[in-house]
Amino acid sequence: MLETSARLLKLLSLLQVRRDWTGPELAERLSVDVRTIRRDVDKLRSLGYPVTSLPGATGGYQLGAGAELPPLLLDDDEAVAVAVGLRTAANGTIAGIEETSVRALTKLEQVLPSRLRRRVQALQAHTTPLTAAGPTVDPETLTIIAAACRDHQQLRFTYAPTQGEPAKRLVEPQGLVHTGRRWYLVAWDLSKEDWRTFRVDRITTEPTLAARCAPRRPPAESLGEFVSRQVSSNVYTYQAVLTIHAPLETVAERTSPMSASLEPIDDSSCRMITGADTPDRILWHLMFLGFEFDVHEPPELRDYARTLINRLQNAIGVQP
Repeated sequence: MLETSARLLKLLSLLQVRRDWTGPELAERLSVDVRTIRRDVDKLRSLGYPVTSLPGATGGYQLGAGAELPPLLLDDDEAVAVAVGLRTAANGTIAGIEETSVRALTKLEQVLPSRLRRRVQALQAHTTPLTAAGPTVDPETLTIIAAACRDHQQLRFTYAPTQGEPAKRLVEPQGLVHTGRRWYLVAWDLSKEDWRTFRVDRITTEPTLAARCAPRRPPAESLGEFVSRQVSSNVYTYQAVLTIHAPLETVAERTSPMSASLEPIDDSSCRMITGADTPDRILWHLMFLGFEFDVHEPPELRDYARTLINRLQNAIGVQP
């Protein structure tokens, strides 16, 4: 069993990780009884931490907002991860966060032990960021969306699609996906009664919180895979389904989640779903990959392949 001081620090750390906990959940995590949890919570309150009680049969606790920011409790790997993340954010896709990230990093490095500071500085000294031009998003928008995902609250916002006029949307947010260049919100669209993917940079008004909602089963085991399928094929006129005769890991090295969704078939082949506005763009993309492949859908892709074969044969004087 943890000593009292160590247990208090562990309890505070748990309260920072999740929005709310029941008394029995905390007791189980700390290997104590519920009565001890109540006493420890009272001690944290006496030290100035705003721990609030939640109503209910089992009771619960959450770390509320206070006049002072409680200390973050980070282990070595977490501290390094935060420092690296702040350095990366200075060159990222979140508008206006660069200076804030540098200020926060300066404060963090002042309290890092020397062994961790050397790790962070070495990584930074030997890393050159290669940034690409692209849309940026408001950090406040990301904060609101993330909080709504955590608290299971609906969101209202105005969204500007690729085609058509901006429209008001009411959604139940599931999670955010960052591709390195863009941020996507995966949410249940109440008007469409289906899962949708929204580019956060196309949300033209600050999202507002609406009613609480019951958690839904996610559209896929991995939200990243779901977004990959949506943006790599569903937005295009032609969606191609193919078998690539190469291991998934090898194909993944030559593609990106934004251009193709991959699923393993066996050790030497994988299934690819990709898309484009014309069949020729799909075919040229496949040719440049350099793998053998089978076309399953759409029939227009097979037709264009036959046309291209005839053109190439004519170009070198071979009769079709």
